Amino acid sequence: MTAGVSTMAWDVRDWSQAHLARVEQALSDWVGRDAPADLGDAMRYAVLDGGKRLRPLLVLAAQEAVQGLPAAGLRAACSVELIHAYSLVHDDMPCMDNDVLRRGKPTVHVQYGEAGALLAGDALQALAFELLTPDDGSVPDAMQAVLCRLLARAAGSEGMAGGQAIDLASVGKALDEASLRRMHRLKTGALLQGSVLMGAACGPCPPHALQALRRYGAAMGLAFQVVDDILDVVADSATLGKTAGKDAAQDKPTYVSLLGLEPSRAYAAELLQEALAALADSGLPDTQALAALANMVVNRSN
Repeated sequence: MTAGVSTMAWDVRDWSQAHLARVEQALSDWVGRDAPADLGDAMRYAVLDGGKRLRPLLVLAAQEAVQGLPAAGLRAACSVELIHAYSLVHDDMPCMDNDVLRRGKPTVHVQYGEAGALLAGDALQALAFELLTPDDGSVPDAMQAVLCRLLARAAGSEGMAGGQAIDLASVGKALDEASLRRMHRLKTGALLQGSVLMGAACGPCPPHALQALRRYGAAMGLAFQVVDDILDVVADSATLGKTAGKDAAQDKPTYVSLLGLEPSRAYAAELLQEALAALADSGLPDTQALAALANMVVNRSN
């Protein structure tokens, strides 16, 4: 089979539904069950019953591409979703973006108060790494260490948190395309690329294939943010499940404000082709799920 191209009937919706069912059940089992007071409720409110779960799907698609351990893939998929959820909880707070709508419902600080939201985010971040370090032998110790390092790097100052810091410092400022690209590669792209690399770390992956997956993750991660910038302009809040138009209202630099709407769409399509080319170069026998997810990112409506 050519990398990224199916030679038989295959439906990404069927694949996604089966994998999402596993992820949703695992998250329901693992998140906030024994937390005291309202903390568990806030954690579960932040994570369950919402979101595209793109990051978990990327983990599982990459894990399958390298024929990795399913148990490790599931834990990695859930851990990266917890990091994503915690980041949204904190980003929505009044000290950051001060947003009141997320995934079609009130944000966590609106529902549980600012202190409750802060604690829920902290607890979700800690739980993400706990999931990666089971003591039942299902994930080898060396693999646990690699997964933790990848997730920490994607979420920290050289990844998501660093990108958010640049974003906050850039409000009202004119950025050139290189600066905007760096901000988004960190803020959004790092965790998406990290999801792919974590999936690859669940099994044997030759160096040339790993480098190709790294390129795929980088292109796909940036494409996600370009499309996000486009949707913030052209979609409404009900479709997005979050407040539309807030980038312009907060005078934040975006690809649309820098390049314009149609050039931004063209750039997203170019990044999709980069991602698919990287998959073709990987030499891995089955990358159709990763290819389908890249197409979904660029062609999505929310």
